[in-house]
Amino acid sequence: MKFKAIIFDLDGVICATDEYHYRAWKQLAAFIGVSDFTRADSDLQRGISRMDSLEVILRKCKRTFSDEEKFALAEQKNQIYRSMLATMSERDLSKSVSSTLCVLRGRGAKLAIGSSSKNAKYILERLGLGAFFDAVVDGNMISRGKPDPEVFLKAAELLGLPPRECLVVEDAAAGIRAALAGGFQAAGLGEGAKCEGTTYRLSSFADLLAIVN
Repeated sequence: MKFKAIIFDLDGVICATDEYHYRAWKQLAAFIGVSDFTRADSDLQRGISRMDSLEVILRKCKRTFSDEEKFALAEQKNQIYRSMLATMSERDLSKSVSSTLCVLRGRGAKLAIGSSSKNAKYILERLGLGAFFDAVVDGNMISRGKPDPEVFLKAAELLGLPPRECLVVEDAAAGIRAALAGGFQAAGLGEGAKCEGTTYRLSSFADLLAIVN
């Protein structure tokens, strides 16, 4: 195989949680008096940490917040978001993603998750993938969010492989930049496929099979 391992972002790659994020952030925005939080604002939050995502909203707010207040707001959003995630199940894992992952595993590839989300393990459990991946690195295990490459470098370390032997699959510009900064090749889905420097541009998740073979 061309790559010994594949490291996947979670949100927008393995599963679709963008709508949950949007609705939870919009509810928080309304709570602090920001009525014009839009889907364009939500797009700016793709691939970045929870605290950086909060700043996208706070830039629209007329008042300032202490660090303590910011952490409380971020936790409030997370509680809203997790209540929405509780409705997820194995039915939310697409057949294309499920079958592709199984084929890759059957070919001997190591598989990992590299996500900025602190809810990554919970989401994987809801999808029935709690014990599927060889390594899972999430926002609880890193100190720097994407576009810093820390999350992918840590995943490669847990797999026991150098970045050159791992392919990163991402759907966000911040994730593509993180992969390239870490010395990985990057496969882009959706917006990630449009990013400058993306090694492979995917039209579907199943396109991975032709790339790694």
